[in-house]
Amino acid sequence: MIEKELPFERIYILGYMGSGKSTLAKELAKELNCNYLDLDIFIKQETGEAPSEWIKRKGEISFRAVERAALLKVSSTFNGIIASGGGTPCYFDNMDVMLSTGITAYLFANPKELAYRLRNAKTQRPLLSDIKPEDLVEFIAKHLFERAPFYSRAKIQWKATEKNVKKWAKEIHNNV
Repeated sequence: MIEKELPFERIYILGYMGSGKSTLAKELAKELNCNYLDLDIFIKQETGEAPSEWIKRKGEISFRAVERAALLKVSSTFNGIIASGGGTPCYFDNMDVMLSTGITAYLFANPKELAYRLRNAKTQRPLLSDIKPEDLVEFIAKHLFERAPFYSRAKIQWKATEKNVKKWAKEIHNNV
C-alpha cells in the first residue's frame, strides 16, 4: 500500500462486539488510503491463538493482559486504523493509552441491534456462550451500561447503522 501523509498516526475504532468495528476499520483505511490492523488478528498472529480460544482455555482476565501488551505494542509501532476488541478500552488504562496515542472513534449500536447481529455467534464469542437467546438483549444492555464510561470518552462517536464511510473520513479530518 502506498501511504500518504496523514494528519494523524492512528485511529482506534471502539465499540461492542458485533458493532462493525473491523468492517468499518477496513473501509475507512481504504477511504483514507492508509494501513489497517485488527487487534484480535494481531493477537492471534503474536500468540498463535485467537482471542476466543485464549478466553476459553485461560479465561478472560488472562486474555486482557495479553490484549494490553498487544495494544501497547501497536500504539507505538503501527500507524493507521486499528479495530480494537470490544472490551479493550475497559481494562487497565487502555483507554488512556488510546486517547494519548491516536484518535478514538466509538461505533455504537443499541442492544437489540447488537443482539440480532450476535444471535448466531455463541461459538465464536465465549462471553456469550452461556447466555440464553431470550436473555441476550439484557446481557448486552448491562455490558453497554458498564462500558459506557469508557466508550463515552472517545473523541468521535458514530451510529453503527450509518454506513457513510466518506462522511466518517471527513469527520476524522475535521477532528484532527
